[in-house]
Amino acid sequence: MARVELTPLKPWDDFFPGSDRFAKPDARDLPRWNNRVVNNLLYYQTNYFAMAIIVFLIVGFLNPVGMFMGMAVVSLVFLGSVWAGENKAMIKDFKRQNPTLFVMAVMVASYFLMSLFDGVMVFMFGITFPILLIFAHASLRLRNMKNKLENKIEGAGLKKSPMGILLEALGQKEESLQKIQEFLEGKPKEG
Repeated sequence: MARVELTPLKPWDDFFPGSDRFAKPDARDLPRWNNRVVNNLLYYQTNYFAMAIIVFLIVGFLNPVGMFMGMAVVSLVFLGSVWAGENKAMIKDFKRQNPTLFVMAVMVASYFLMSLFDGVMVFMFGITFPILLIFAHASLRLRNMKNKLENKIEGAGLKKSPMGILLEALGQKEESLQKIQEFLEGKPKEG
């Protein structure tokens, strides 16, 4: 088994080249759009992580008490949803089939709980704004050959990364891993 490695920071001109390397995704082809997002999340994960930390810290410095209270509420909601997802078959199936909706449901539940606390909405902004920026970049950024090659290495299990582990937990890499494993073992797909 490969050990977990944090991928190196990609240069700025690769992460944000010119407008020629960005394109609107085809909303009618959701599997292709999902593939683009997942692959960009894997390839640019360190850049996304750095960007999220910077935005989170800026928001945290602006309202540290609200950030701490919001962090506590969201952590409790997330842990509860993970527990429910692992222990309840219906929720687990929903999480696997609709990972985006599952994450959105967790965020909506967090928003509702945090609305009970005055001024805690700052934490939601500190979390959701970086997620929005990451999703927008991952959706719009076209893949290049280096991106595709590194993702194949990760998918084959030769390299593990934190984002790869997170995507596996959300059920986004299972099908790809099964296809690669079947290919490596020479088994034709049944069904």
